[in-house]
Amino acid sequence: MWLRRHPYLLPWTALLLALLAVGGIAAFQVYSRGLVVTGMSDEVPWGLWIAVDLSAIGLGAGAFLLSAAIHLLRLRDFQPLGRVAVLVGLLGYTSAVLALLLDLGRPERFWHPLVFWNPHSVLWEITMCVVLYTGVLVLEFAPVVGQASWMKSRLPRLARLLQRGHALAPALALAGLFLSLLHQSSLGATYGVIPSRPLWGNPGTAVLFLAHAVAAGPALTLLATLGAERVLGREVVPLPTLLRLGRFVGIALAAYLYMRLWDILAMSYTHLPGRIEGLEMLTGGLLTGPFWIGEILLGGLIPAILLLIPRLRERPGILALSSFLTVAGLVVARWDVNLSSMFIRAGYIPGQTVAPLPSYRPTWVEWTTTAAILAYALLSYTWSLHLLPLFSQEQAQESAKLARRAFEPSAER
Repeated sequence: MWLRRHPYLLPWTALLLALLAVGGIAAFQVYSRGLVVTGMSDEVPWGLWIAVDLSAIGLGAGAFLLSAAIHLLRLRDFQPLGRVAVLVGLLGYTSAVLALLLDLGRPERFWHPLVFWNPHSVLWEITMCVVLYTGVLVLEFAPVVGQASWMKSRLPRLARLLQRGHALAPALALAGLFLSLLHQSSLGATYGVIPSRPLWGNPGTAVLFLAHAVAAGPALTLLATLGAERVLGREVVPLPTLLRLGRFVGIALAAYLYMRLWDILAMSYTHLPGRIEGLEMLTGGLLTGPFWIGEILLGGLIPAILLLIPRLRERPGILALSSFLTVAGLVVARWDVNLSSMFIRAGYIPGQTVAPLPSYRPTWVEWTTTAAILAYALLSYTWSLHLLPLFSQEQAQESAKLARRAFEPSAER
């Protein structure tokens, strides 16, 4: 019956499956021939897939933020967003894993960091936190699967077992907060501890990565919720709740932009070899367009202004556009960080400030596999909307009452 109500579903699913099939063919090229089929080299060992990995993890930050807000801070008006936030986070982290399995030169050794510990490595800490937090997301999302009608009718015992996971929600939220704060910042610290890459060899990168994830993660949850309302044809989360989350995104994005611009200005004070050359490439050279237009203007200033002005934020179309621009801004920022750090390298010849500028152009294998990863996330979210109870009517009604109470002026006024 719901296939008749949503005639777009089958062609949309067919399109995403086609992208997955083409991506599977490209992935076979990687696993059969190696990384030689990519545009990466010894000079640029991290390319498009690492940018996808960094972006997917950063955009999954809405899960730990909203879980902490609901279960630790007791902000019950955000409760209708909890399930979709966890799903978006789970899809983001599994997408990052798919990108890493392609980027690893020896993917069959993915389990080595779990067995052969190296606590002095930032990448090892990120690996352990991502693996553990993915497990936390699975446990947080298990009760939602247990509440599905098809699960209750076909596997009632398993459904009851999964629903018992609700009792673990506060502990899982605390564990998720701890693990996420570690690896969201450590992603930036990975670049900050590499002195041979002078543009990003500073500890401030860790703070910038965390601050941007705090803004863009909830923005993706907001965008996914607005998209669900459009697909399902009904309100799934009260508008005042979405507006409150949008205001938080605007404040967090403004704070990130403040730190980002000060970090850029501080680079001009340094005399470290390669730092000035890297700054010139970022602000007036090869990456000028992505930095000023993609990251600062479209991905930062414009959505921050739209979200901080109540009259504009209250329009659902502008709210969705601002969320999309914030998400896109994080993707562009992670692309800028990765490429600029790969391109500007400390010189290895006496008297040479920086090494010769390398080149990198992603091949069709990288683009098609990236499209397949995006198709996986969209396909999973699309069918979850129809098969799982992501939005509870009872929670939405309670949230509407709490949100109206928060926005109503007090009697003294």
